[in-house]
Amino acid sequence: DINELKNSGKAGFWVALLGVIVPLLMGTALAWGAAAAGLIESNGMLENVFVGTILTATSVSITVETLKEMGKLETKVGNTILAAALIDDVLGLVALTLVSSLAGGGESVGLVLLKILGFFIFAAVAWMLKRQGGWATHRNSVLAFVLCLVMAYCAEEFFGVADITGAYAAGLAVACTPKGTYIQSKYNPLGYLLLTPVFFAAIGINVKLDGVSGGMLAFSVLLLVISVISKLAGCGLGAKLCGFTERESIQVGVGMVCRGEVALIVANRGLSMGVLSSAMMTPVVITVVGGTILTPILLK
Repeated sequence: DINELKNSGKAGFWVALLGVIVPLLMGTALAWGAAAAGLIESNGMLENVFVGTILTATSVSITVETLKEMGKLETKVGNTILAAALIDDVLGLVALTLVSSLAGGGESVGLVLLKILGFFIFAAVAWMLKRQGGWATHRNSVLAFVLCLVMAYCAEEFFGVADITGAYAAGLAVACTPKGTYIQSKYNPLGYLLLTPVFFAAIGINVKLDGVSGGMLAFSVLLLVISVISKLAGCGLGAKLCGFTERESIQVGVGMVCRGEVALIVANRGLSMGVLSSAMMTPVVITVVGGTILTPILLK
């Protein structure tokens, strides 16, 4: 929701910004160091950066449920985590867009940035047109789904931008319409019953546990540890800079640790582009599952 994004405040911005920059740098450094030490085989610096990009993701659904159970969701820390997660999504997608655009061909950084700017202009025009259009018919849900697919296709095919960014832009457009909540209620059951299970099954098929070397297992453990430390340090520092106590800063950092489906979408994008090797999916899945288990325990 654009209005929620506007009201996220200074604390949410700094927590999200440092929560993207620190994991990006630490994840890239870890992949580079592991390749140099012979733990993994790297496809080059771009793959190392993509590993860092995967770690920028945040999925706070587990955190929200934990905070609800403890009655802490409507607190200063809870509100900051939710605000930061909104901005984190946007910043993470920008990072993914830059890396995937650079991986798409031998284009200069200037041309890549120009294409990205072109996409955002295209998305803004589509957003305004949809806002002006009629959404008061029974076809709302179908129109929203068509818009999502068209935006995702145009983003990747014409602008070299990650398809998830196009889908996200479509979501922003739909959320700003009077029927946004109604459309969401119609697609939640479809997501839970069909689309989400198919997505996770596809990810599972891509994970190859046979022939995983000791070096890769060691890298998996290190990636999980870095995924926790990087969010704790980055988001915790952002909260500390905004006047939070040391205890509250740690709580904010822990609340942002969980990666969830966002990291898997980014990893799957890298795999389909050939930037990320199939062997690298195993550490990513271990990191996502480990973070999902650790977050509620650490938060409590």
